Amino acid sequence: MAVTLDIADLRARKERPASALASAPAPAEVVNLAAAKADLMLGDGLLGDGSLRNGSLGDGLGCHSGKATMVAAAEAAGMSETLDQLRKDYPTGPHDQPQSMCPAFGSLRVGLRMRRTATILSGSACCVYGLTFTSHFYGAKRSVGYVPFNSETLVTGKLFEDIREAVFQVAKPADYDAVVVINLCVPSASGVPLRLLPKVIDGVRVIGIDVPGFGVPTHAEAKDVLAGAMLKFARSEAEQGPVQAPRTGRAERPTVALLGEMFPADPVVIGGLLEPLGLAAGPVVPTREWRELYAALDCAAVAAIHPFYTASIREFSAAGRPIVGSAPVGHDGTADWLAGIGDACAVPRATVDAAQNRLLPMIRGALAANPIRGRITLSGYEGSELLVGRLLVESGADLRYVGTACPRTPYSEADRDWLEARGVQVRYRASLEDDLAAMAEFRPDLAIGTTPVVQKAKALAIPALYFTNLISARPLMGVAGAGSLAKVINAAMANRGRFDTMRDFFEGVGEGHAAGIWEQVPTLRKSVAPAPRGKPSPGTFEHSPIGEMA
Repeated sequence: MAVTLDIADLRARKERPASALASAPAPAEVVNLAAAKADLMLGDGLLGDGSLRNGSLGDGLGCHSGKATMVAAAEAAGMSETLDQLRKDYPTGPHDQPQSMCPAFGSLRVGLRMRRTATILSGSACCVYGLTFTSHFYGAKRSVGYVPFNSETLVTGKLFEDIREAVFQVAKPADYDAVVVINLCVPSASGVPLRLLPKVIDGVRVIGIDVPGFGVPTHAEAKDVLAGAMLKFARSEAEQGPVQAPRTGRAERPTVALLGEMFPADPVVIGGLLEPLGLAAGPVVPTREWRELYAALDCAAVAAIHPFYTASIREFSAAGRPIVGSAPVGHDGTADWLAGIGDACAVPRATVDAAQNRLLPMIRGALAANPIRGRITLSGYEGSELLVGRLLVESGADLRYVGTACPRTPYSEADRDWLEARGVQVRYRASLEDDLAAMAEFRPDLAIGTTPVVQKAKALAIPALYFTNLISARPLMGVAGAGSLAKVINAAMANRGRFDTMRDFFEGVGEGHAAGIWEQVPTLRKSVAPAPRGKPSPGTFEHSPIGEMA
């Protein structure tokens, strides 16, 4: 996309005084920040001359400055309303932010998977590099736009003008239905006001969102930030008049919209479960195309497969759509879910009973044919951890612990209650330390978790599986889900002997500070305790990283 990082230009800007800088080419419409200021509430992060308000990051603070410093700067820059809404939608606790990847990856992933949608990032170059690398590692086949900045463009407010110009360059109706602009940590903390961007340019919608690491706890919830913003825009369009029909046309039966990313086969399986009820599976939100948003809003009910999509649920509720929690996983989960969908869609009880009598024996048979025998601990940050836990228990596993980086919501209560009634410890907003402590306490035959959990487990000669790639990337719903996990889990647990062999083979080579073969093993020297530090004064740095390294 036509916006790139010009190192030579940035160096030239740094070497020349501000008065000598050439003005940027004017876009089709030039925003008058001074005039716009009169129409805005106090706190847009910009003063009348376009410069940053006191408290923004114009004093040299950056993304290394620590969460508390970034939050204080964002609030001083007029971002309090945005941060308050994020806190309400994605509550923290018992840990402020579980260790996971940069949250903005979730929003970026949603945008990159949509047809006719352009995505532009505004943030530090290192962050943009990491996000684009991760996106393409996970199969994205589209370019990511980037609007670079330096201290000068950030302080003078020119970054907002550059973003606006980039949006006008990209928003071509022949190419795109929507342009998504994502503020990362530094622009969000500086109050760069994406809400001042035009809402529509030549029929192309413009969606500006803030996804700072100090405001959105996980990448799973960041998917909801963008999905909710798009649903809100689409709902307002639908309220104003006729909208574009889905690519495949409207469904003949009432539909159930599916909330949350899932394995591609699961919507098909869910459609088969809904068919005896006289219903059909609607679009999966986040959608793959803008027009699917209208079809999702046109549903009879919403299945909150991922129960933490708070912003999306708010938009569906505003459209008058009932929300049903949990999912059709295992025998009990499918029975309860069918009953809940039937109630929400006013399906006669006799019809629901007939569907249960037809479907549940098949699921019970699949579970019995694919048993799992062994003690397991389970953790992850995708949001489907409780659903996988239910399936493991019904498959016969001795599941002791389920940790999820996502928050507790009303729509996951049924899953939590079911698991805890069977002796499973459930922890929301679980930290890496929580997951490792559970593994140490229960000494499982298999640990399912994030990368550092898997690493620690294998170092202890415990078989382990990475949740994201090996567990959540499998069908979970209905009959297909009932037999999908047994093969990979049983195969992993059967490798326990190989781990013991490797541990015995390498015994004596040392570990940690003594790793390797030594004539004289090094002595571990205790580090000198650092001097206590007070609260950093303005203009100094508080080196408390945000996100995965926190």
